Amino acid sequence: MKKIIFSGAVVFSVFAASFLGCGPKRDSGGSKLSGAVKIDGSSTVYPITEATAEEFRIEYPSVKVTIGVSGTGGGFKKFVRSEIDIAEASRPIKKSEDSAVAAAKIEYLELPIAYDGLAVVVNPQNTWVDYLTVEELKKIWEPEAQGKIVKWNQIRPNWPNEEIHLFGAGHESGTFDYFTEAIVGITKASRGDYTASEDDNVLVQGISTDKFALGYFGLAYYTENKDKLRPIPIDDKIDENGKGPILASDETVMNGTYQPLSRPLFIYVNKNNTDSNPSLDSFVTFYIDNANVLVPDAKYIPLSKEVYELVKKRFKEKKTGSVFLGKESTVGVKLEEILK
Repeated sequence: MKKIIFSGAVVFSVFAASFLGCGPKRDSGGSKLSGAVKIDGSSTVYPITEATAEEFRIEYPSVKVTIGVSGTGGGFKKFVRSEIDIAEASRPIKKSEDSAVAAAKIEYLELPIAYDGLAVVVNPQNTWVDYLTVEELKKIWEPEAQGKIVKWNQIRPNWPNEEIHLFGAGHESGTFDYFTEAIVGITKASRGDYTASEDDNVLVQGISTDKFALGYFGLAYYTENKDKLRPIPIDDKIDENGKGPILASDETVMNGTYQPLSRPLFIYVNKNNTDSNPSLDSFVTFYIDNANVLVPDAKYIPLSKEVYELVKKRFKEKKTGSVFLGKESTVGVKLEEILK
């Protein structure tokens, strides 16, 4: 599968320090608004949405905002059934999900809101792994590895003759979809003999208590638990311009050097409901207007000022559908270009 290599210079222009320094934007008329906003989906996006909802409730105390965590796939299922107004997603909507939404006569708005990297981590007692290549990760995680690649010394002969205990995202998770596409080359193509969960805290707990564990999840969850885990640099040898092993960090995700495990995060909004529910319209506007402050507060990476302006324009004009459908790969997309 051909991959679109992400250019950090294009996607992440340096945003002004003052842009991050300001607090959430307030609306003095907020107390007049009432109603409800229902949200569900990605556990990765949840901390951003929860931080936004907390600030929104201060401004709009009469609006009830509820947030669930069913994974990206689970959120889209609820979205199709009109059980929620917003689906959080750690990957773009799939063609099958788009078709299901259309069959339900729902129009949706696709809004990127942040950027994230996937961290590959081990237990701090693991002293032998200095880095992993994309090829080695594929050897570990591809479907053919199940029951065959079971020990560390099968990856490199000088590593221990001990079982690898794998931890990763559940099948309803957008993290699972993105990782398998980026590493194996085919979405959802993965071995099944690993501890899987949509709850990243379960994965953190498992890896942090097992010397021979290896796992992956969103960078923000590593940052929150870095005293319990050790991150592994990834060597992306996709082309001759590779820069050697790169450690996941805000900086390397922002400048585009951490490849191919960097990704945009989204909210998908039911357009039908924005027309009938002023609370929903106000919440999404608040989300976009304050993302530059609240995204880093939630330990994620904000998009550039230019991208947020494009996202706001897209929402104000109520442009429906996905700009990602039909793309051969969403790995390393350039948000400025694709939103324009």
